[in-house]
Amino acid sequence: MRVTDHLESEGHTPWSRRGFLLSAASLTALLPLALPDRAAAAQELPGFPEGVDVYRSAYRNWVGEITATGLWACAPADQGQVVAVVNWAWRQGWSVRARGSSHGWSPLTIPTGTEAGAPVLLVDTARHLTGVSLESTDPAVVRAGAGVTLEALLGHLEDHGLGLTAAPAPGDLTLGGALAIDAHGTAVPAHGESRLPGHTYGSLSNLVLSLTAVVWDADSDAYVLRTYARDDPDGAALLTHLGRALVTEVSLRVGANTHLRCVSRTDIPAAELFAAPGDPEGRRTFASFLDESGRAEAIWFAFTEHPWLKVWSVAPTRPPASRRVGSPYNYPFSDNIPAVVADLAGRMVADAAWYLAPLLGAAQLTAAAVGLTATLSADLWGPSKNTLLYIRPTTLRVTANGYAVLTSRAEVQRVIAEFTAFFRERLTAYAAQGRHPVNGQVEIRVTGLDHPSEADSAGARAPLLSALRPRADHPEWDTAVWLDVLTLPGTPDAEAFYRELERFLLTTYDGGYALTRVEWSKGWGYTDEAAWDDEEVLGTAVPASFRDGVGPGWDEAAAVLDRLDPHRVFGTALLNRLFP
Repeated sequence: MRVTDHLESEGHTPWSRRGFLLSAASLTALLPLALPDRAAAAQELPGFPEGVDVYRSAYRNWVGEITATGLWACAPADQGQVVAVVNWAWRQGWSVRARGSSHGWSPLTIPTGTEAGAPVLLVDTARHLTGVSLESTDPAVVRAGAGVTLEALLGHLEDHGLGLTAAPAPGDLTLGGALAIDAHGTAVPAHGESRLPGHTYGSLSNLVLSLTAVVWDADSDAYVLRTYARDDPDGAALLTHLGRALVTEVSLRVGANTHLRCVSRTDIPAAELFAAPGDPEGRRTFASFLDESGRAEAIWFAFTEHPWLKVWSVAPTRPPASRRVGSPYNYPFSDNIPAVVADLAGRMVADAAWYLAPLLGAAQLTAAAVGLTATLSADLWGPSKNTLLYIRPTTLRVTANGYAVLTSRAEVQRVIAEFTAFFRERLTAYAAQGRHPVNGQVEIRVTGLDHPSEADSAGARAPLLSALRPRADHPEWDTAVWLDVLTLPGTPDAEAFYRELERFLLTTYDGGYALTRVEWSKGWGYTDEAAWDDEEVLGTAVPASFRDGVGPGWDEAAAVLDRLDPHRVFGTALLNRLFP
């Protein structure tokens, strides 16, 4: 029976694809156009710097769970104007929040419930702070504004024969936003592979050679621009700053571009792909693909048995079976929601038909399996950008939790096996009670850590607050397993389910053979009712995960960020709880 047949047999009219996309505002609503409002600004923002575009604006995060209307925003034309608006905000007692593409889940920009007219100034970086230039070719260094998108940055690099080992899948992310939360892709060295100069297997933050930020200067009694090199102790706290600072420009070490082959498949059962080490079923395990190619991602739709596995490999010449791609976003069935998926998701949201979660999972897997064949996208080859970027803003918008489990390369399969077994057991137990807290997918990626030596810069320091910062007390940990679980916003029991997963991760990977850190941009700190609200996680578990008792860590980073912004102009409710 088709999924839509099932809906019609119950006497329901399936939502049209367009109806779901337009009606489920929490998933897809767009920001209104920002128009100058100089007359109101002159009255409500006395003394606001002249020449800076200022307007009222709405804010909406990626999934629409954090929204606000009627906030004041501005688009500085250059770094000097950024400093001017920050100093204005400080003198007025306002806070400043940098805004790029708002492609995130956690309330690092503004908290839920921010009211119209709140003393919060959004600084839009993506309108003018978008310059990109090649500073040098040997070594290869690129200078970029914080508002440039990753797609534009990677395109510029490609034009000069340069690229990255890995990158986040969405191309609309701004560079400043990506660096603020140590954005990453999926890559570790395959067996026999050596790192190329200018490349890292860690986060984008590990590529930074220098950065310019707006910081407090006591001698000037004002906020000023200051540039920090990679060997600067203060700069180490800014490399991943969580929005507790405002970075305007960076220089990145980059390297020669590579051509990548990306093969997708849906024929390997989860029991085999995620098998425990030594299990006779585990012939084609996730770890085996890492050994062979170094780059893999699993997307496991809820209540299904065959994950969508993507495996990238370095391929200087096009393999005969591969389709050459000259641009990114080559999975149209994912970026443009299939009608049956939209119908199901729309019904679940509109009619609280959450019991349809198994059907939605099956529909998403079918759409992927059929779509890979129909669009000839199961075997792609081209310059790195064109297979690394594959998520457009038109994809189904779901909420997500996120964690990085630091461990040794030899223990990667064990971590994946333990987590997926726990996830399956709990999802089955909930379903037996008529509860379906997850209707999206599990996503698994694996990266290296932010080893500062990979910056190819003398004296480079690790990003202090990156989830990928190495632990000095565990030098054997060289790998991170990234685990995300996605579900439609508003799904009943999701927070309680996420809390169980989080407790499992924190207690199982507590520093023995592995350690759990939170993924800053996603959901974490769960109570049974809400994310980012568990005092033990915020006040104890998260800081402890960055303290190794050897070098600078959480406390040192907090002290630097407070000294560089003693007035907490860049503070938010969540950040002030993390850094009291």
